[in-house]
Amino acid sequence: MARRGAVDPAEVRAAVAAVGDWLRDDSSPAPARAELATAVRGTARALAADAPGHSVEVRVPPFVAVQCIEGPRHTRGTPPNVVETDPRTWLLLATGLLGFEQAHESGALSASGSRAGEVARWLPVAQL
Repeated sequence: MARRGAVDPAEVRAAVAAVGDWLRDDSSPAPARAELATAVRGTARALAADAPGHSVEVRVPPFVAVQCIEGPRHTRGTPPNVVETDPRTWLLLATGLLGFEQAHESGALSASGSRAGEVARWLPVAQL
């Protein structure tokens, strides 16, 4: 049995493909909540698997929050390094359709703390 949070690359690719039309064209019908959740969770967990650690928390409410990037471990309260965005922006970042700096400058992504920007190095995690 796979451990909790284990990432199957084929499942992540399939989940991203299921929402691909919507990512490429926001006038396309929005995916079902379950499809969106699967794509968001899969890509965020793929990031955490690729960049293991606990120094940056990536939040994509209401679906997932993961810790990643080697460094000091955060144990309670508000983490000092946080990246937060909405599901669509996250998937655009995760697939390389949007750059981290562009998302940050537009206000679609918030990044706080001295290490939050390191997440950009690990993107994209999936391809469309």
